[in-house]
Amino acid sequence: MKFSTRTDKEITAERLFEAVSDFDRIERILMRRGLSVTRVNNAAEGARAWDLAFDWRGQRRELRLVLVQFDRPEHLALSGQSAPFDLRIDMSVVAPSRQKSRLIFELEVKPRHMRARLALQTAKLGKAQIDRKFAEKVRSFVDNAVG
Repeated sequence: MKFSTRTDKEITAERLFEAVSDFDRIERILMRRGLSVTRVNNAAEGARAWDLAFDWRGQRRELRLVLVQFDRPEHLALSGQSAPFDLRIDMSVVAPSRQKSRLIFELEVKPRHMRARLALQTAKLGKAQIDRKFAEKVRSFVDNAVG
């Protein structure tokens, strides 16, 4: 299942990219929201990675995110894996004008087993509502990141 949204800001594209790629600040935002964030030092691969843990619907969920692409100043991608799902987050920044920028945020979730596939099929029934909430959360993320 794929989710996508666009958010426009009245700042330069470089500044928007710096805000959404400020990993220290994003870690603090996630911790304030109740997530456990652990930075994983994986010097052999040379990649930045994080282990995230949070409670959702009465169960502890764990997720590993790895930075797989970082093309300053326009694109970054994270790949994640949890027990039921594989996911990929792509963030692209484009500049429609000098003082205006647009963040294109895409999230793709793929099931890893049949139970997860059924959960995604059920979620598709309410995709319009999920899309609205997703767009709202991304706008909130950008507002918090930009400051």
